[in-house]
Amino acid sequence: MIVYQETKEQFLNDVRLDLIEDKIEEKVREKLHRKTGQSEFNAWMNSMQYMYRVLEDKRIPNDCKIAIEYRIPNSNKRVDFIVCGEDAKHRESAVVIELKQWTHVEKVETKEAIVKTYLHGSLTETNHPSYQAWSYVSMIQDYNEDVQKYRINLRPCAYLHNYRLGQEDDLTDSCYEYYIDKAPLFVRGEALKLAEFIAKYIKKGNPDVLYHIDNGRIAPSKSLQDSLSAMLKGNQEFVLIDEQKIIFERAIEIVKNSTDKKQVYIIHGGPGTGKTVLAINMLVKILNLNQNVMYVTKNSAPREVYKLKLTQDKYRKVYVDNLFKGSGSFTESSNNDFDCLIVDEAHRLNEKSGMFQNMGENQIKEIINAAKTSIFFVDDFQMVTTKDIGSTNEIKKWCTYFNADVYEDTLLSQFRCNGSDSYLSWIDNVLEINTEANDDFDYDYDIRICDSPMEVKQLILEKNKINNKARMVAGYCWNWIKDGKNDTNVHDIVIGDFAMSWNLNSSSPWAIDKESVNEIGCIHTCQGLEFDYIGVIIGEDLRYDHGIITDFTKRASTDQSIKGLKSLYKEDKVKALEIADRIIKNTYRTLLTRGQKGCYIYCVDEGLQQYLKERLK
Repeated sequence: MIVYQETKEQFLNDVRLDLIEDKIEEKVREKLHRKTGQSEFNAWMNSMQYMYRVLEDKRIPNDCKIAIEYRIPNSNKRVDFIVCGEDAKHRESAVVIELKQWTHVEKVETKEAIVKTYLHGSLTETNHPSYQAWSYVSMIQDYNEDVQKYRINLRPCAYLHNYRLGQEDDLTDSCYEYYIDKAPLFVRGEALKLAEFIAKYIKKGNPDVLYHIDNGRIAPSKSLQDSLSAMLKGNQEFVLIDEQKIIFERAIEIVKNSTDKKQVYIIHGGPGTGKTVLAINMLVKILNLNQNVMYVTKNSAPREVYKLKLTQDKYRKVYVDNLFKGSGSFTESSNNDFDCLIVDEAHRLNEKSGMFQNMGENQIKEIINAAKTSIFFVDDFQMVTTKDIGSTNEIKKWCTYFNADVYEDTLLSQFRCNGSDSYLSWIDNVLEINTEANDDFDYDYDIRICDSPMEVKQLILEKNKINNKARMVAGYCWNWIKDGKNDTNVHDIVIGDFAMSWNLNSSSPWAIDKESVNEIGCIHTCQGLEFDYIGVIIGEDLRYDHGIITDFTKRASTDQSIKGLKSLYKEDKVKALEIADRIIKNTYRTLLTRGQKGCYIYCVDEGLQQYLKERLK
């Protein structure tokens, strides 16, 4: 999505008449459904005057197209400025410009592509501008099918128009040379140099270029499980952007500087913020430092997917098994057995371990004890069973117990649900998880409230033909019939004339087995994984009657996630209902955010079905 787009000639006229910032603000309100803060408005006023001076250059054709604030597909990141046209060989071409207001930069030699500058009033670590420009272009190339199809020549650069370059300046230090080569830097006084750079690639106007960039079909995104093998071999499969890159470099620095004192890094992130991508990148990097590191999750589903992918690619099973461990694997570990343990979905950790929950004391305590450095990826809103204890407060309690150094950061960038922050806010608001969340959904995501579960199934079957990345899931409101665990003809879930089975006990993981599109997964099968499209059946445990109502008595008797609630209800009704409300809402929040590109929903409760339709209007 592009906020503002015009020819160079019209852009110059809009700046000349002091209209440009007002036009951008109006388009932000119209297309992004949000208000513009004063600091952002001031930044447009400043930067557009400098871009006016650059584009006045007669070597840049008047009919080339200008785009301002282009949102990168499958993310909530926006490119500041694009100039589009044709190069000397009539090839579609675009110069992507990252604009910065900075006046001060300090180098950070210990972290790749990281600098310090003043942001929001304090000296802050952030990405080097050249890295940021290059990473944004890499994302566009990865996700936009038309950019690939038409071989559009994307050229990134950064323009720090307020920055005065000095001798032996930190901004251009040799440690940043690799990324400056990929995305050249231009500073105050170099408007002509930037104009020359643009003119080198834009010789003639071509309206198709901007159309292809803005309307190109979103290609199937790189799947983490498909790319894991290449990452272990040292290839850079996923480019980390913005706070992902900063957090990654901070984690590596923490591990490298490990001492006898324990270190704990708590990383917060909601659905689709790239927690697992970041965790796997950390695993690969720390492995390459010859450190003893493991990837840890309580949920076996993602571990089994990664293990299968790697063993199929000729990695020895014992090697793979030693990389991916369950959260209960450290009950017998000695102090500092491992250099680093990376805990994904840490909110799902339990107190006791083992099949009968009779081993160990507390999984958080045992993990911190076992590692010099522990990295916990946490989303407190994805705790979905009565046994989940991995909250931020619980982790910090054990940090105090071990007298550990604690570091904390938050992932904000959104990569799932087509990068739609508004969809995730809408979910939180509609489910009454956070009634203050913005409920103004901009529909930049394929969401449909279907009239029958069969309609959901048909949509998922059709989408799955593309690349086997569409699945159906449901709330745990139907019993898992013991005799049918290996037979799809035994239907656990029956709604009128609709009948399907829960996912089978198969040797191949449900997330990637080609036949599992004919089965329905639950929260335990899909948490920590993602698909292109997800179909969700909301059971009777969630309904609407002048507000969202949760009812744990409608959960299946075979559901272990609410074990103990009935007994607690007899002792403390208020506490039991509070826990049940959190579990049920968090469960559906998780299910409804598994889809990269679309979500199709059916509600058993007619009131909830009608309510969701009205809220989408």
